[in-house]
This record gives sequence, structure tokens and C-alpha cells, in this order.
Amino acid sequence: MIVPWQQLEQDTLLNLITEFVTRNGTDNGDDTELNTRVSQVMEQLRRGDALIVWDDMTESANIVPAGNIGIA
Repeated sequence: MIVPWQQLEQDTLLNLITEFVTRNGTDNGDDTELNTRVSQVMEQLRRGDALIVWDDMTESANIVPAGNIGIA
């Protein structure tokens, strides 16, 4: 189920994005600052390039590219 980012409380949204951008650590060679990565994901959500998806099976939310679920 797609969760509109606008319906999340600001703290919840920020925590979700922060968890998403730090999920794989920093060993991938990307030394972009955390605030910059959070801002980039927020902009992708605003543009509709990324979506928040709730998975009932795992009872968790994830951020995915809109193209991955056939919407973009």
C-alpha cells in the first residue's frame, strides 16, 4: 500500500528517511553528508520519483523508486 508522505508526522517522516539513507552504512563509497542525502530523498518524494510503501506482511515501511511499482 502506498502511504502519502504528506500524511506522516514530520518526525516520523524524517526518521523513516534517515533510516533509509543509513540502512547500508557508508561503506559504499558515498561520503555525502547525511543531511544532504535526507534532503535528496525528501525531494524525490515531493516530485513523486520515490514513494513510501507499507508492507502488511512485514509490518514495515520502505522508500522505493516510483518506477519499481509501475507508477512513474
